Amino acid sequence: VEKYRPQALSELVSHRDILSTVQRFISEDRLPHLLLYGPPGTGKTSTILACARQLYRDREFGSMVLELNASDDRGIDIVRGPILSFASTRTIFKKGFKLVILDEADAMTQDAQNALRRVIEKFTENTRFCLICNYLSRIIPALQSRCTRFRFGPLTPELMVPRLQHVILQEGVDVTEDGLKALVTLSSGDMRRALNILQSTSMAFGKVTEENVYTCTGHPLKSDIANILDWMLNQDFSTAYRKIMELKTLKGLALQDILTEIHLFVHRVDFPPSIRIQLLIKMADIEYRLAAGTSEKIQLSSLIAAFQVTRDLVVAEA
Repeated sequence: VEKYRPQALSELVSHRDILSTVQRFISEDRLPHLLLYGPPGTGKTSTILACARQLYRDREFGSMVLELNASDDRGIDIVRGPILSFASTRTIFKKGFKLVILDEADAMTQDAQNALRRVIEKFTENTRFCLICNYLSRIIPALQSRCTRFRFGPLTPELMVPRLQHVILQEGVDVTEDGLKALVTLSSGDMRRALNILQSTSMAFGKVTEENVYTCTGHPLKSDIANILDWMLNQDFSTAYRKIMELKTLKGLALQDILTEIHLFVHRVDFPPSIRIQLLIKMADIEYRLAAGTSEKIQLSSLIAAFQVTRDLVVAEA
């Protein structure tokens, strides 16, 4: 993941509009305070580090950029101490501004965020702040209004595939077409996760196929889910229950995962709307009960029961 982290703004694969805006800010020397937010693995940290590399030469980097992560201490004392002293001092022989990058800013306490707003305001002259977070709602409104906000959404498959293929080519990994599809599906727009799954699957199995990817991440296979659905709709209760329990034990599947995957299938099966609605409500109840820590066996019975009731209703309607 770190080996293939984009080094320059031009190497980043997505969010072209954000990058062109930031590029324009830099070239016109009018970089505002930034607030980058969005799910993990979508290029927030890479973007600001690439900006910093473009702004400063290697030997200035240490004196001009202060990067603090959630793992570093960033309580109110740090904001009033090191951050304040870094922001308030000017560099000799160098015009332009310093850059303070606060990664995982949503982990900062309310007090620290409140202390930060004065620091940001006071030293705008010679320091720019860049806050990075996953959840915008955890940043106090006062800080949000002082920054230009950019949302980094999950990456689309069209953007992820070329970059994954580049990594596969460089590393010489053996990947099949369906394996690549599975990587993109399971990572759901998180580039870092896609690379991690790719690496762990190729190390574990040598060849990255769809089945290996699902096995490596512990996700139920599409074929398994199709079987489970088939049993629930076409077998009698006890047979379906027995077969699904056997499959669960054999593959080590969690009911939570099965439920999530089956949900996608339910939308594809051609049920009458009123019946589908009932089924989805039942599945939602089961998911809620699972989250409350109930017995998997009873909830599995409940899931099969829901499908069998649905089946009987469909038959009755037909």
